[in-house]
Amino acid sequence: MQIDFKKNKDGLVPAIIQDAITKNVLMLGYMNEEALKKTEETRKVTFYSRTKQRLWTKGEESGNFLNLVSIQNDCDKDTLLITVNPVGPTCHKGTDTCWNEENKSSFGFLSELEKVIKDRKDNKENEKSYVASLFRKGINKIAQKVGEEAVEVVIEAKDDDDRLFLDESSDLLFHYLILLQAKGFTLHDVEKVLKSRH
Repeated sequence: MQIDFKKNKDGLVPAIIQDAITKNVLMLGYMNEEALKKTEETRKVTFYSRTKQRLWTKGEESGNFLNLVSIQNDCDKDTLLITVNPVGPTCHKGTDTCWNEENKSSFGFLSELEKVIKDRKDNKENEKSYVASLFRKGINKIAQKVGEEAVEVVIEAKDDDDRLFLDESSDLLFHYLILLQAKGFTLHDVEKVLKSRH
């Protein structure tokens, strides 16, 4: 990997730190050649601190290390993307990221859908909402819907109509998300179980 440390007068390149699992950006630091070498040797991310004017291993005082997973160079060879497994919060202010965000997995549109379902659960008196009506009917009705949709997925899996199979799969996933909320859980809880089995 060739890195252009001479591009900037101070011999530093930006290092974007990203969680290897959640893909969230945790922080931005700067590295010189020595910091990069130490990071590769120790497998703990080390920066060049512009304020301390020395190498600084993240976590050397707090114990909140950034354990190295991989290092990538960008197309201009002057910026690093470093994926890590963080130990504890990353920011010196005690937050998960330097942007005061939680370092949680995002499931894209499914996470947005979970928020809508939770809102319908919290406002189940909304008579125009199908989801709210399911919450009003209770856990037995929601579980029944999941069972019905699961059977329909199995039936469509045996046929050759991909559109119908995907439609039924979407219905099953949608109703499963409702069931999770009804039981007080989210996709994050399922993710934890799957990770523990991995």
